[in-house]
Amino acid sequence: MKLIISIATRIIPRHYLQHVSHFFLKIFSLFMRGDNFEDPITGIKYRSLLPYGRIKSRSNVLAPDSMSLERHRLLWLYLKRKTNFFNDRLKFLHIAPEYCFIKIFKSMKNLDYTTADLISPWADIKMDVHKIPYDKNSFDVVICNHVLEHVDDDLKVMSEFYRILKPNGWGIFQVPIDTKLNKTFEDSTIIDPKDREKYYGQSDHLRQYGLDFGKRLKSVGFRVTEDNFIHELSADIVKRYALPDGELIYFCEKV
Repeated sequence: MKLIISIATRIIPRHYLQHVSHFFLKIFSLFMRGDNFEDPITGIKYRSLLPYGRIKSRSNVLAPDSMSLERHRLLWLYLKRKTNFFNDRLKFLHIAPEYCFIKIFKSMKNLDYTTADLISPWADIKMDVHKIPYDKNSFDVVICNHVLEHVDDDLKVMSEFYRILKPNGWGIFQVPIDTKLNKTFEDSTIIDPKDREKYYGQSDHLRQYGLDFGKRLKSVGFRVTEDNFIHELSADIVKRYALPDGELIYFCEKV
């Protein structure tokens, strides 16, 4: 199973893989039920979770019913515990929408919810994040995770996020970060997919973010809270929900 998932995730874009795999995984999940792990998004409990990873497969990561990964479950808990996301009436733009969230967010009566992406099969709006087709001050919330490492000009995209947020609006923009790097590494001469995988961790990444990611967000105007939320949770919760150790939440406010 690990080998099959590893090969599939390397060859097939994730949003297309999700599109065809969730039917199979829902059936497969019936044989995985137990009480060792729990997906907080669905409340479903499992004996084990599925492995996942493009280069090196990680064990007990993918919840088969929602297809959530560690970072999705952490974000869910953060939204629940530390934001107004589930209570206030919000106009919300979700860029590169994660499968595990779409149906739930669409069902939430307090959200005016729009999904957007350049190629995703379930996006309401097809758009390029370098030039977002909305007026300034349009949204209360923007969430866009694991996209900035793919775009040509990440600072331009960050500026677009800032532009379309309303004053006092907020966004969450997560990326893969190498905590050994103090400064983000990018080199426009690295164009071979094998070299990009070597230097950036994935063949379609254009940079490897370092610990200066928060500063890059601040440079376009955001007030950034680098929230070590995972350390507010008990070890039992981290283990039960299979959460990512050491991942910061970048909570960005337009002030």
